[in-house]
Amino acid sequence: MMIQRFILSILLVVFNLNITIAQKSNKPNIIYILADDLGYSELECYGNKFNETPFLNQMAAEGMLFTRFYASAPVCSPYRAALMTGQYPARVGITDYLRPNSQKHLQHAHITLAEMLKAEGYKTGIVGKWHLSGYKLHGAPESSPNEHGFDEVIVSENRGIAEGTYFHPYHFNTDIQKKLNTEHEYLTDRQNVEAIEFIERNKHQPFFLFLSHYAVHTTVHGKPEIVAHFKNKEEAGTSAPTPKNPDDDPYKKYPSGSKAQQNNPHLAAQLYSIDEGVGMIMKKLKEIGLDKNTIVIFTSDNGGETTITTNAPLRGGKSMLYEGGVTVPFIIWGPGVKKGAVCEQPIVNFDIYPTLKELTRAKNNTQLLDGVSFAPILKDPKAALPKRNFYWHYPLNEPHFLGGRSAGSIISGKWKLIEFFDNQTYELYNLEEDRSETTDLASQYPQIVEQLKKDLVAWRKNVGATM
Repeated sequence: MMIQRFILSILLVVFNLNITIAQKSNKPNIIYILADDLGYSELECYGNKFNETPFLNQMAAEGMLFTRFYASAPVCSPYRAALMTGQYPARVGITDYLRPNSQKHLQHAHITLAEMLKAEGYKTGIVGKWHLSGYKLHGAPESSPNEHGFDEVIVSENRGIAEGTYFHPYHFNTDIQKKLNTEHEYLTDRQNVEAIEFIERNKHQPFFLFLSHYAVHTTVHGKPEIVAHFKNKEEAGTSAPTPKNPDDDPYKKYPSGSKAQQNNPHLAAQLYSIDEGVGMIMKKLKEIGLDKNTIVIFTSDNGGETTITTNAPLRGGKSMLYEGGVTVPFIIWGPGVKKGAVCEQPIVNFDIYPTLKELTRAKNNTQLLDGVSFAPILKDPKAALPKRNFYWHYPLNEPHFLGGRSAGSIISGKWKLIEFFDNQTYELYNLEEDRSETTDLASQYPQIVEQLKKDLVAWRKNVGATM
């Protein structure tokens, strides 16, 4: 009798364990692919006629493409802070990109997206760029991804990333050893391979992979064989190698074509490599049977740099609060997502946190969230979401080197107001009729300007925004 009871107890334990494993396996895997400084108009599926993105085209055809997905800032670090916390950058206290010696970093009091998912049994990993801290090597109090919920931190920076090096050795982290069997290891290729290996390692449990590319941050620099392909296109932009690369060495920074202002062959080549990684990920998911239980997101952190591209038909680019600076491509693919759909509703990147919280049925987090879940839209792109205004806060001590000015903005329905802090002027646009922001209507609608100004001031007070 005792032996029978013992066997029965063992069977019950195994049964309960299997139930637990089954419950965990029902949670969708999450893959968030973030390009750096990739503008709204760069993908073929968004109308680009020069760049080539076949796998992202396929992802859009099998998933949902968004036409009004907003970045919560026109530069890097604030976007990432909002993504990780589900809050406005102004509430988090990071409103500009963090310099290598910055004393600011993402505070540990926040429950990050990675921490939320980790508490739900997810294996978490970041492959690539973090940029939510300064670095010890620059005399700053460093706060790395593994302090914010990431189990694995792979090919991530430990010093400033400006004027990036895309061929090994990588100047942003000279500790990274070469891994790929090639004479000139390419950073985007390395990140793609690391992403595939992370998926393979963690295929038997729910996982969250943040594939955070350094490309296409300037100085853009693609693999020579792919660059040659785009240079041979009739409409390719051109530029001479800079004096820092007089011999036009294709493996050194600043080669010919890298400064082209339109149809930049190096930007196109880098995007092509990112796109190859998307294809690799999709293929791997199907090979190991995870394609029916994985959500894949592709997007960018802010608009493209206007020195090497255009975000047309949108105005402006990185560092600016015009639509070209804060509107980014966004594609989501996965179970329950309506195939081939296009969503025209405005969404913002801090909506990702509550959306994934709902989709993963996470219950362990009571953190204040400024975003709303757009899960209903994934089945029906016209599903109603709560009516709300959208706000930006971008105070600067001096103009950004790409042309951005110290400013704040609000979108309320069809109206968008930009307040320039440097000279206290205002611009008003009707986005329904003028998404390119060509006609300033501030003088024609002073009452609307005044009301939006009051709303903007009240919001800044509510989130504790500092000037």
